[in-house]
Amino acid sequence: MGNRLAVLLLTTLVACWNAAACAGELPDRQLTPGTVNAAISEQQYRAQCHAKGWTRPYRPPVSFTNSLKKLQMSKYGYPLLDIRDFEEDHLVPLCLAGAPQDPANLWPQPRFGEWNADRKDALEAKLCRLACDGKVPLAEAQREIATDWIASYRKYVGAGPREAAAHKVPSDP
Repeated sequence: MGNRLAVLLLTTLVACWNAAACAGELPDRQLTPGTVNAAISEQQYRAQCHAKGWTRPYRPPVSFTNSLKKLQMSKYGYPLLDIRDFEEDHLVPLCLAGAPQDPANLWPQPRFGEWNADRKDALEAKLCRLACDGKVPLAEAQREIATDWIASYRKYVGAGPREAAAHKVPSDP
C-alpha cells in the first residue's frame, strides 16, 4: 500500500510539473481571457501613461494577489508546486489599462521555462511604450497581448532565445 501511494504521489508531481511547463506558456483562455479596466478611457490613458508610476494607484495589494495565486494554481493544475516559482501576472498589464483585480485578467505565470514571466515583462515594457506613444492603438495592444502574448513578443520584440539560436547562421572560419 505504501509503494502505491508513493508511486501515485510521484506520478502526480510529474504530471503537475509537466502541465506547468507546457500550459504555463499561455494562460488558459477559459480561466484567464484578459480584461481591461473599464474605468480608464483612451483619453485618460493618453493623459496619464507618460507619468512615472501612473499605474501604482491601480496595483492590487500583495495579500489579494497571493490569495488569488494559491486558488488559481489549484485551478491551473499545479497545486503542489512552489508558489514562489510563479508570478501572479496581469495578462493585460496595468500599463495597457488592464483590469487590476479581475481574476479573469490574472494568472499564475511560471518564472521558469523559455516563455516565462521575465520574458512577458520585456514585452510589456516595449508594448506599453508603443501604445503610450501612439505607435500601436491601445485596443490593438490589449487584444494582441490577451490573445497570444508569445505571438505579440515575436511581433514586437523578436524571436525567443531557442528560435534565435535555431536560425543563427554559423560564421565562416
